[in-house]
Amino acid sequence: MLTLINKEIRSFLGSLIGYIVVVVFLTTIGLMMWIFPGGTNVLDSGYANIDSLFYVAPWVFMFLIPAITMRLFAEESRTGTIELLLTKPLTDFQIVFAKYIAGFTLVLFSLLPTLVYFYSVYQLGNPVGNIDFGGTVGSYFGLLFLGSVFVAIGVFASSITNNQIISFIVAVFLCFFCYVGFESISALEYFGAVDDLIMKLGINEHYVSMSRGVIDTRDVTYFLSVIFLFLIFTKTALSSRKW
Repeated sequence: MLTLINKEIRSFLGSLIGYIVVVVFLTTIGLMMWIFPGGTNVLDSGYANIDSLFYVAPWVFMFLIPAITMRLFAEESRTGTIELLLTKPLTDFQIVFAKYIAGFTLVLFSLLPTLVYFYSVYQLGNPVGNIDFGGTVGSYFGLLFLGSVFVAIGVFASSITNNQIISFIVAVFLCFFCYVGFESISALEYFGAVDDLIMKLGINEHYVSMSRGVIDTRDVTYFLSVIFLFLIFTKTALSSRKW
């Protein structure tokens, strides 16, 4: 399985896609935080925090992560190498998990340089270091979990088609729906007492909760459950090719 993970990571880093994703992510976040005027601009806000990073990043991830994952299984299916992959001495779940870990690794690589933004805001505080450190750490954990869910969704979308564009579109839709769809549905006045339950099915509710700096086991359990669910969906889609 480690061999497959290394192969996928090398494939990302050996092509332009991995570097383009990281550069686009950092550039977009940097422009929103430091250049473009408005509520997300750190210098305009007058407060030493990087909340704008954690507000903008999920929306950027919503498009960049599907761009990372769209080729993971779709390309294998298009070229016919999926049959060769399935003959390797690995279970279907090990193959799925290896692809997932490779995608998550690239997301992690894209997040690490944002620590420069944190350090910059840390130095801009008055006095230096006047920043909500606990809230920032919680937000980073929340963003990691959110990215992990998006990767799992993207891997699933890639497993159900051999067309990368379709995989990308399906993944973007599912990421969007899981992020704000349940919250929007709960805002409708049709569900009465179950509004709160519907809202808790969405990612944003748990992401915001972790952004407060409190790592609640209920939020962690939610994220891990959604990741596992989509990986199981992917395994099922992969296994169906043998029928």
